[in-house]
Amino acid sequence: MTPPSAPGLAMPVASQGRAASITAALRAAVLALDRRTTELALHVGCLLLAVICGLGMWQVVTRFVLSQPSVWTEEAMRRLLIWCVMLGVVVAFRRGALVSVDLMLRVSRGWWRHTVRSLITLVSLAFLAALLWFGIELTWRVRFQTFASMDLSMAWAYAALPAGAALSVLAVLAQHIDPMNEELENAQ
Repeated sequence: MTPPSAPGLAMPVASQGRAASITAALRAAVLALDRRTTELALHVGCLLLAVICGLGMWQVVTRFVLSQPSVWTEEAMRRLLIWCVMLGVVVAFRRGALVSVDLMLRVSRGWWRHTVRSLITLVSLAFLAALLWFGIELTWRVRFQTFASMDLSMAWAYAALPAGAALSVLAVLAQHIDPMNEELENAQ
């Protein structure tokens, strides 16, 4: 015989099944969206790194071979590097490959491990929310400033902060749902 429950506290079996299927569908949707955005971030970040290398070579050629240094390549490389780093952070968050002090996670088991993982997720989300908020504000403030050597708005460079933070939020949530701990697995 089952003990009586307080009114309003017990969920009917049909509602539990629906809630579980909604939760499973939401998890699947987050993981599918994360898979696409993380892959895109990885490919675009690698492409930007290749462009940065090409611009660096062009800078060397124009300076030492042509004796006419390019005036815009150094500044373009710096701005593209910001985008490259912010896209790389998305991939690192998702794969659990950020350098961390992981002693607490290594020694914890059971409910304590779940608590530590939840705390890591919450702290990461709080940091990314602040980065997103202030990144948007900073991007808005500099929208009328231009680069010294190019007629482009500085907002293009600073937009990497909120864009990377927004994509990282998704990566952190996916990491919490389906953990990949490359940093822990590869540590000695």
